[in-house]
Amino acid sequence: MSEFFHHIFNTLSNGLLGYIVPFLFVLTIVVFFHELGHFLIARWAGVKVLTFSLGFGPELIGFNDRHNTRWKISAIPLGGYVKFFGDESEASTPSAEALAKMTPQERADSFHHKTVGQRAAIVAAGPIANFILAVIIFAGMALYFGKPNTTPRVDAVQPDSVAAAAGFKNGDVIAAIDGRPIETFADMQRVVSVSAGSELSFLIKRDGTELTLKATPALKEVKDLFGNSHRIGVLGIQYNAKPDESRSIPVGFFESIKIGFEQVWFIIATTFKFIASLFAGAGSAGDVGGPIRIAQLSGQAASLGFQFVVQLCATLSVSIGLLNLFPVPLLDGGHLLFYGVEAVRGRPLSERAQEMGFRIGLGLVLMLMVFATYNDILHLAGS
Repeated sequence: MSEFFHHIFNTLSNGLLGYIVPFLFVLTIVVFFHELGHFLIARWAGVKVLTFSLGFGPELIGFNDRHNTRWKISAIPLGGYVKFFGDESEASTPSAEALAKMTPQERADSFHHKTVGQRAAIVAAGPIANFILAVIIFAGMALYFGKPNTTPRVDAVQPDSVAAAAGFKNGDVIAAIDGRPIETFADMQRVVSVSAGSELSFLIKRDGTELTLKATPALKEVKDLFGNSHRIGVLGIQYNAKPDESRSIPVGFFESIKIGFEQVWFIIATTFKFIASLFAGAGSAGDVGGPIRIAQLSGQAASLGFQFVVQLCATLSVSIGLLNLFPVPLLDGGHLLFYGVEAVRGRPLSERAQEMGFRIGLGLVLMLMVFATYNDILHLAGS
C-alpha cells in the first residue's frame, strides 16, 4: 500500500504539477463564458448582479463595476458563480422571509421576482454560452487550418478483423454510416471509435456501384502518444494517404460555422451514447474522469501546441454545458426542472421541497466528484 501512495505522489510531483497552468487556462475560459452567459441575460432581464466570481472561497483580487457588481477571482479555482440580488447563497437559493420583506424597487431588481420565462432564460444562458464558445472555437480552427483532405477509403483490411468478416475490400470508399454522410477518414474514425458493440450500417462505393455492409466495431484498448489507455471501437481497416491528400482543404466562413455545429453535436451525441452504454452494462465507469484527469489532459495538450489546448477547451466547454443541463438540483438543469414544475403548477415548489432538492443534488454532485477523483487516482496509479 505504501508503494501505491508513493507512486501516486511521484506522478503528481513529476506530472500534474507541470499541468497546473494549462489546466487553469482551460478551466478559467470555460467557466468564464458559462458565467458570462448567466450574467448577460440577467442584466438584459433587469436583474441586479451582486457578484461575478471565478473560483470559490476567499477573494484574492477584485473590483466593482459601475453597476456595483463585484468581479473577483477566488482562492479555489474549480468553478465559479454569479450571485443575483435576492439569492441567499451562491447556488441561487432564495430566502422566503427575505423576499417577502423586499420593497417594490428591490423586487424589480430581484432574480426571484422575475417571470418563470426570464429566470429560465437566465439559467439556460450558461450552458448555451458554453455551446456557443465551442462552436466559435471549432469554426475558427476550421477557418484557419481548413478541413482534412483524407478520403474515407479502405487501403488495407486486417485479417480476422471485424471489417474482414463484414466483407470490406481494398479500394472501398465509405460514403455514409447509419445515414450520416462521411467526408473524410477522420469522420469515419470518430464514429467507429465511439460505437464499440453497436452495429453500424456502412454505405460503400465499390467499382462504381453502391452497397451496404453491416459491422459491429470491436472494443480495443489502445495507447496514445503519452501512454494513456483508451477503450475504443475498431474495424480493422487501414488508410494510406496519397501525396495530394496530405494537405487541408480551405473552407469559407459559413462552412466553418457548419463544421463548428457538427463538432459540438458529435460531442453531445457521443456523451449520450456513453451514458447509455453505462446503463446497458457495455461501457466502463472507469472512463469517467475528474479534475485531475482534466489537468493531465491539459498539460499533455499544451506539450503538443496551443492549437490542441484550444481544442481541449472547446471539448470541455461542451461537456460542462451538457453536464449543467442534467436535471439534477443544484445544477442549471435542476433549476430548469423546478421552473418547469412551477410553470405547470402556477406556483413554485415550497421552500422545504426546494431545500430538500438542493441537498439531494449536492449529495449527487459530491458523490460524482469523489467517484471521478477515485478514477483519476487509479488512472495515475496505472500510468
